[in-house]
Amino acid sequence: MGTDIGDLLKKRPVELPDLTARVVAIDAYNTLYQFLSIIRQRDGTPLKDSSGNITSHLSGILYRMTNLVEAGVKPVFVFDGKPPELKSGTIEKRSQIRESAKIKATEAREKGLAEEAYKYAQASSKVDATIVEDSKKLLDAMGIPFVDAPSEGEAQAAYMVRKGDADLIGSQDYDSLLFGAPSVVRNLTVSGRRKLPGKNIYVDVKPEIIDLEESLTELGISHEQLIDLALCVGTDYNSGLEKVGPKTALKLVKEHGSIENILDAKKAEIDKLESIKGFFTDPPVSDDYELKWSKPKIETVIDLLCTEHDFSNARVTKALERLEASSGGGQSTLDKWF
Repeated sequence: MGTDIGDLLKKRPVELPDLTARVVAIDAYNTLYQFLSIIRQRDGTPLKDSSGNITSHLSGILYRMTNLVEAGVKPVFVFDGKPPELKSGTIEKRSQIRESAKIKATEAREKGLAEEAYKYAQASSKVDATIVEDSKKLLDAMGIPFVDAPSEGEAQAAYMVRKGDADLIGSQDYDSLLFGAPSVVRNLTVSGRRKLPGKNIYVDVKPEIIDLEESLTELGISHEQLIDLALCVGTDYNSGLEKVGPKTALKLVKEHGSIENILDAKKAEIDKLESIKGFFTDPPVSDDYELKWSKPKIETVIDLLCTEHDFSNARVTKALERLEASSGGGQSTLDKWF
């Protein structure tokens, strides 16, 4: 998902205590995909209740958001709105990949190939309307605000950070930087030990911050040129130039100065180039939101998770005790929790 420019960017490892009292605008869809992909049973199937409803995302929200709040982080989820027409090709391609992965996961499971089944099952993850609705219900019950973006969630989150209503964006993707986000924190909701794909090796995954200005200075390019670089590699709105990776794209940008000059030199073209560039620099955003955190509604959370989705009452209650002890009510401030 997004654009593959991560290896070029300067990353600074941080610990959760470093983010105390910081407002983090979390890319909701990106995070929900992470929960659905990672929080699974041994055979690769997602967590489900007795009615067959997927619950991996709810588990992720409850326990991982509780961890963040307990560390003093102030999360706000930003949900995607209507996707731009420019993204239709990517959406269709992702749908096909998911369907193919679903079939391959079933075939691998029938053949007893556990690792392959798990890998393909992860790739078949899908955030649908029910998952979004239940996620919003749980966030509201936990006292965590969420914002509905008019279009791309990362664009809205970047706007909120530039406006000063949030300090960082929480996302695994790098698109936030193309939308002008000053700071992005990765691995915030997926930290811990993770198994490398296809290998029996586990690595520690810790949060890391990418500062836009630091990265631009180190690369020796402008923000507009970073967008041009990403267009060479490929984004959600274009497929990129043939045989051009991040390092080659950086070299091309420095040599030619702009994507237009690069295309002229390579006798290539990018369909709807101006529209794509315009979408990154001036995407649809909204001021119609309020960031207000509150104490969790204990009974509402228990009813949603335990009564409707068969969660363990004891485990949910324990998490809620931690959440309630760490949270409070009031408007967003940057020098204290509330």
